[in-house]
Amino acid sequence: MTSTGLTKESPIIIVGAGVFGLSSALYLSQAGYTNITVFDKQPYADNAYSTADGADAASADFNKCMRMSYGEEIEYQRLAFDGIKIWNAWNDEIRSAKPEDLPRGLRPSDRIWNNCGFLRMSIDGQLSPIERATLANLTREGLRHTQFVLGDPEDERRARSHFRKGEWEKKSDPFGRKRQGKDLVGVFDSTAGFVEASKACIWAMHLCRRNGVRFVLGEKDGQVATFIKDASGKTVGMRTKSGVEYRSKLLILAAGSWTPSLFPAVSSLLETTAGSVAYFQLPPRDQAPDLWDKFSPENFPVYAYGGWSKGHGIGGFPRTEDGIVKVGYRGVKYTNYEDVRDPVTGKTHRISVPKTKYWPQPHDPAITKQAVAAIKEVVKEAMPELTAIGITGCRNCWYIDSLDNGFLIDRVPNDDGMLVCSGGSGHGFKFLPVLGREVVKIIEKPEAKNAYGKLWQWRTKESGPKNGLEQGENGQRNWKRQVMATKDDWKFREGSRL
Repeated sequence: MTSTGLTKESPIIIVGAGVFGLSSALYLSQAGYTNITVFDKQPYADNAYSTADGADAASADFNKCMRMSYGEEIEYQRLAFDGIKIWNAWNDEIRSAKPEDLPRGLRPSDRIWNNCGFLRMSIDGQLSPIERATLANLTREGLRHTQFVLGDPEDERRARSHFRKGEWEKKSDPFGRKRQGKDLVGVFDSTAGFVEASKACIWAMHLCRRNGVRFVLGEKDGQVATFIKDASGKTVGMRTKSGVEYRSKLLILAAGSWTPSLFPAVSSLLETTAGSVAYFQLPPRDQAPDLWDKFSPENFPVYAYGGWSKGHGIGGFPRTEDGIVKVGYRGVKYTNYEDVRDPVTGKTHRISVPKTKYWPQPHDPAITKQAVAAIKEVVKEAMPELTAIGITGCRNCWYIDSLDNGFLIDRVPNDDGMLVCSGGSGHGFKFLPVLGREVVKIIEKPEAKNAYGKLWQWRTKESGPKNGLEQGENGQRNWKRQVMATKDDWKFREGSRL
């Protein structure tokens, strides 16, 4: 029994079947807890986390960046490297499995983690302070050999022997800047790459089920209507939209961008924001073999265009197996404030909420003109091959940001029955294989917090910037102040900024 009275048989409810909820469920089950139920309003068992089949959450996506570069934040760097070992093991287990033993949506040929590398490219001719801090911390950990500073004579020499023939030239300069006479400055991280997000979630859910974790999914059966409190105000369960009550010794709220709307008390620490994504569908392989080859993971890295310096907030990925090239924009993290009724107190709050198909109000899948303009500017400069194709699809990806970009994993003050596990801040997915390890430690030893328990504890910030949270509804990021792009805006025209 833990110091909070939690036994291995105690009923544990997890609200949210995204990265934070899945990882928590997996590690709790591995630690011997036998009565775990995960709830989610999305029918992931039916859509296999596929956005093409209706999944609409940050954890459901083609791909997410796997990076080790964290500047001064060495705890995240170390956790990411711990995760790599498990990502590799998961790839091996999937590859060796029989097709009939894998969950729907996965095949033995699937690699949910692809070590294609990550190019952090500067466009102002110098490495930023965060890049230098990253290199210093990697050196301190004995990992400097995994990083290649573009233009550094020693690193360039090492690269010739580290990469296969011709690979370094393609991945270190995927935009042809040398050929155009432009500066090529940045860092190539050979340990990084991308994970196939939706498939990784399918696999994690499969592992959880294999360990006896139960899942209750769907808009009525899996959706929270309210939390149940005892006379002292402690959370002791929840009621779903279908009217069924479930009791818990511990309820873990891991609802991603829906967290503040379910529990408004956390809105001073967490805010729901949107990143913008555009897709470029390559022509069929036999019609454009050169494009399929250029943008393949074997020849093209994950990239940040502008690194951590004076970029446009643009990053992107190699093509998918279906020939989709994804480009993301996080230069502005949009908010969407609505009236939200606290399901417990009945009070109404103004809170940023995700505009997805699973929110009661109608949602618009279009991205902003501002995002389209930024994406098109970079594509015209760096990937002109895609201009003839134009943007062929888009999506708003609703994240949950914390006031300092760090996670929030801690019991609610004065409520031992609820633990908030959220605040991914756009960089949480890579930790799917390892985050739950730390969650279990936080649950079992709340008075003896390790470095992660202290980093992710409940906190406040009285003054100064709060990662945009200080702007609130009156800020320029408010969705209602934006102009949405039309499909005509997706096209590239000579002499036009849009």
